[in-house]
Amino acid sequence: MLGPVLLAASRSAAIRRLVSAAPVTRPMVDRFVAGERLTESLGSVRSLTARGLDVTLDHLGEDVTDRVEALRSRDAYLALTEALAAEGLAGRAEMSVKLSAFGQALPGGHDLALANVTPVVEAAAAAGTTVTLDMEDHTTVDSTLAILGELRTRFPQTGAVVQSYLFRTEDDCRALAGEGSRVRLVKGAYDEPASVAHQDKREVDRAYVRCLKILMAGEGYPMIGSHDPRMVAIAQDLAHRLGRKLDEYEFQMLYGIRVAEQERLVAEGHRMRVYVPYGTDWYGYFMRRLAERPANLTFFLRSLVGRR
Repeated sequence: MLGPVLLAASRSAAIRRLVSAAPVTRPMVDRFVAGERLTESLGSVRSLTARGLDVTLDHLGEDVTDRVEALRSRDAYLALTEALAAEGLAGRAEMSVKLSAFGQALPGGHDLALANVTPVVEAAAAAGTTVTLDMEDHTTVDSTLAILGELRTRFPQTGAVVQSYLFRTEDDCRALAGEGSRVRLVKGAYDEPASVAHQDKREVDRAYVRCLKILMAGEGYPMIGSHDPRMVAIAQDLAHRLGRKLDEYEFQMLYGIRVAEQERLVAEGHRMRVYVPYGTDWYGYFMRRLAERPANLTFFLRSLVGRR
């Protein structure tokens, strides 16, 4: 029941100040966020790739409120692309972007986000890497998929994310499962109304499996974004039954979560990509991680009470 409350709190300036000031917050944030500076994130990338893991990097920031912030997001990703190329990491590290960080929610936001993200996708291609468009709340799906379509005309390797808790996602998977597509399937982490999304966890899981079957049976490149052992096992079974080779799909998990499972999959020969967020605007991301995992929330609240 606390999940929706925490998701609402992720947009509260007052709660942000309270959480940010708590001494216990920093160690918890460090578990999920690879530092505030680009140099720190690159250190994490080097460490992960040395252990056989691939990476997708997210410069934290979303729901920007003016065009200047949107340009800052663009420039942060351009700097990241340049650094990946200079460090020789572009072959192992791609980038994930939220279009709300590029101005999608502003007046004229669809065209603005497309204009701001296009140079990033161009730079990524030149550096030998690629970009995946993260999915946000349901009101952004049509715009995000339309921008994906525009980008893929020039950069077909551009990826997308779909969320199984939305009723529409099975149809979106069918549309996206064509040759050359790259699709990350996740369950979803936003507080969505019952009119557009499954509310029962079991229904979300069933929808995830249905979507997974569509993507695995398609001609694209599925990216299984899940920490759920059942979903990982189902994906492995589907890949085996459908004759997919180990380089024809991948698993993705968040930085700092189920690290032993990440390493187990690598040891079995699977491609395992870690979603690595970094940057100063960590609050919204951190609160969503607490909302998703009751154990994290319990530990954080106990530590917060203990400190006080």
